Amino acid sequence: MSFINYAQKMVRENIREYGMFIALFIIMMVFAITTNGLFISSRNLVNLVNQTGYIAVLAVGMTLVIVIRHIDLSVGFLAGFLGAVAAIAMVSWHLPVYVVIPMILILGIVAGLFTSFLVAQLGIPAFVATLAGWLGYRGALQLITISTGTIIIPNETFNAIGNGFIPDIPDIGILPGVHKLTLILGLLAITLFITNELITRRRMQKHNFEILPAGIFTLKLVFVSALIGGIAWILAGYQGLSWTAVVVLIVVILYDFITSKTVLGRHIYAVGGNPEAAELSGIRVKKITHVVFASMGMLSALSGILFAARLRSATTVAGTLFELDAIAAAFVGGVSAAGGVGKVMGSLIGALVMTSLTSGMNLMGIDISYQYIVRAGVLVAAVIFDVATRSQGK
Repeated sequence: MSFINYAQKMVRENIREYGMFIALFIIMMVFAITTNGLFISSRNLVNLVNQTGYIAVLAVGMTLVIVIRHIDLSVGFLAGFLGAVAAIAMVSWHLPVYVVIPMILILGIVAGLFTSFLVAQLGIPAFVATLAGWLGYRGALQLITISTGTIIIPNETFNAIGNGFIPDIPDIGILPGVHKLTLILGLLAITLFITNELITRRRMQKHNFEILPAGIFTLKLVFVSALIGGIAWILAGYQGLSWTAVVVLIVVILYDFITSKTVLGRHIYAVGGNPEAAELSGIRVKKITHVVFASMGMLSALSGILFAARLRSATTVAGTLFELDAIAAAFVGGVSAAGGVGKVMGSLIGALVMTSLTSGMNLMGIDISYQYIVRAGVLVAAVIFDVATRSQGK
């Protein structure tokens, strides 16, 4: 089989995994052309990453919720409510940041466990239970901000989470005006990627698993390394890697490891694939439900922190439509509505796709009404793609 034929075969067999990356690449190239390069400028890409942060964090948690065949509509206003609690804790209660952030994350876990109790223990459908949460957290958000309205957060350490950038190494006359630490981290990421791929390839060879031909494997290493290096160079051209990007990368790497390398991750996908069979095989489905919703609550809290830090304030409408953006990002990222299928990395790509559409159309001056229609079309296309690939698989 020729190189080209094998490459086509690999794309066909892995179209669900590769499709989202292809879509993101096409979207970014189209906007780069239509905005005369403004879309891929360093400043815009840094802003794009920061705008994606709080939705990407929610999308990671939502992916796991959908994988186990549930949904969570409460995450948006839960994020807004907990962001407001964080603001009040710092402004009115005068608590330090290192106390506020863990406290908010714990409150998010408690909120997620309350939802999972309704779903797993009482048997209430997740749609109904989380719709009640949507209403309750929206009311709670308005209740705690009714006397103050928007709460301005003066704490620079907290606000740096949503607006700050990692520090750079001292300027020694090399590459002036470029954030050198970001470039170093980019090189480190490339090195870790190549090393991990080589180790995985050797392990697969040792156990006689099918591996990519040397040519395609080398092409993969070169393409991904060039992509990482290009992103690092563009970000370094402005102010470097933001703290929001660092937080999102930590969340994605951690959850990707949990879902792909641990027993808990295998159990989550087993429950999503067939809950009854999973129960019969000894997996405690209720326990998995509690873990996934507790995780969703914690990530909602983190999303609220990122959003409040980005705005430097807590508002009465914070969290509006976050849940729909997170659900859309998860589906665009490849999660299946039937459950049991979906990757954490895909949710990040899905969030980037949806945010890129908004950013690109804003730069082009397209009316907001058309923007919603375009995003709706992308979401429908993602779901049709999911149904088509599952039917083809069968």
